[in-house]
Amino acid sequence: MKSKFPFALLAMTLGLSLLGTGCSSTAERPDLQGKMVVVPPMPEYKKEVTLAKLNEILGSMELSQEQRARFLYERGVIYDSVGLRLLARIDFHQALKLEPQLADAYNFLGIYYTQEGEYESAYEAFDGVLELAPDYDYAFLNRGIALYYGDRKDLAVGDLRTFYQLQPQDGYRALWLYLVDSESHPQAALANLAEQRNNLPDGAWSSAIVDFYLARLDKSGLFDAAADGVIDINEYTERLCEAYFYLAKWEIAAGNLDEASNYFKLALATNIYDFVEHRYARQELQKILDLSNEDIETEQQ
Repeated sequence: MKSKFPFALLAMTLGLSLLGTGCSSTAERPDLQGKMVVVPPMPEYKKEVTLAKLNEILGSMELSQEQRARFLYERGVIYDSVGLRLLARIDFHQALKLEPQLADAYNFLGIYYTQEGEYESAYEAFDGVLELAPDYDYAFLNRGIALYYGDRKDLAVGDLRTFYQLQPQDGYRALWLYLVDSESHPQAALANLAEQRNNLPDGAWSSAIVDFYLARLDKSGLFDAAADGVIDINEYTERLCEAYFYLAKWEIAAGNLDEASNYFKLALATNIYDFVEHRYARQELQKILDLSNEDIETEQQ
């Protein structure tokens, strides 16, 4: 699931569309044990061109403070999408120095704080986003995820429920609410997911993932759905990133930590850096490692 951020200014200025997550790779159908070797995608050519143009603009053109902040932010978004997180973070900080009201930049920094385990800083960043832009719905998702990994699940469920209620036709919103709520209330969360499925469009890829959790699809059916209707290898790779992540979460709930670990590694191998599922796959791997270490310590006692 890709978070939505505005690109209007850059598209108007450069005449380029940055809304795609394009990649250049080849991928084979995965077997049902998740052992497919994913070829990491290369950065999209037009992103490289856009970066070059942005560097030229920022280095040679006279810009207002607001314009420079926006261009720094847009360059940070591209850096983020190709996995250059440190460069992205520098640009977001510089943009905020020039334009402290830039809610989008705070949102990205909150995501980075979450990935780094700096949860209090993440909460503050997302609180700042919602203070500046109360209708910024993805801040509820991102703060909910931060609260989840920060082991404040009750508060996380509240944010994720708000995120879901803002667009109940979005299967990803139902999935994240279920994933967090099911850890404390598995039966009730599953019943809620079944009810929420009635709001989701049939044939949508996210609906297929929900159907897998509801046991209406098996793994084979889920991978078939991932390939159904895709227009290019980019979209298929994105869907695989999501499929691997949600399969891994399902395996964790079933107690299959080795299988879950394998799926998370496959999600990371897709290199779809700006998808929520890629962002937090590494965090999930660390949780599995911690659980395994706890089991070893218990056995040694």
